Amino acid sequence: MSQFLQKSLTAAAIVAALGTAGVAVGQELKTEKDKVSYMVGMDVGRGISQIKDEIDMAIVVQALQATVKGDKTALTQEEAQKVRQEFMTKLQAKHAADEKAKAEKNKKAGDEFLAKNKTKAGVKTTESGLQYEVVKAGNGPKPKDTDTVEVHYTGTLLDGTKFDSSVDRGQPATFPLKGVIPGWTEGLQLMPVGSKYKFYIPANLAYGENGPGPIGPNATLTFDVELIKIVPPAENKPAEAPKAEAKVEAKTDKK
Repeated sequence: MSQFLQKSLTAAAIVAALGTAGVAVGQELKTEKDKVSYMVGMDVGRGISQIKDEIDMAIVVQALQATVKGDKTALTQEEAQKVRQEFMTKLQAKHAADEKAKAEKNKKAGDEFLAKNKTKAGVKTTESGLQYEVVKAGNGPKPKDTDTVEVHYTGTLLDGTKFDSSVDRGQPATFPLKGVIPGWTEGLQLMPVGSKYKFYIPANLAYGENGPGPIGPNATLTFDVELIKIVPPAENKPAEAPKAEAKVEAKTDKK
């Protein structure tokens, strides 16, 4: 939150430094100054979009105009700093509460899903709680946790939201089994080369409370995984552990 506020305030400072171009809504951007000014405005807009419900845009514009003109502002620098710190504390507390609520919701949904899913025909559950089913059985060797593997995969949330896919990128992922989340380290060792499995990974074997971006805290994840090969040591490449991408597909770093 503090980084976001810093970016927003930096963008506002740029506006003050550049001044305004006097371009009306819908007017063509003719000059370089017009375009630069509009670009800065877009940056400021994106910067404050996360707190749009916490601010009054008319007052924001009022403060920008006063700052640009060099007029006396309604708040002194000291007063503004105090307001900033209090607001940051408020946002941080709100973010923490939201994350806690989301974590509890995801944990409950995951527990309910796994309890029901384990009764489905073909679904097997390991001692750790990992669930999987064999989509296609391969006949190659099984990797060890010291191996590096090449796989294709697609990861989704319980609601069907796709958060990452090597298939969509058209490039298999290569990574050491010890460099990914526990559910993957365990699950891939069950797979002969050439197999396609579906993993149902509880939060404690995935990212736990630290689920990145679109994954979120305490999320149970599903993966369609194809084990292409075990990479010989001489061919090992730098780890390319799967990551959750920022762009979420469907309805809406490391595995």
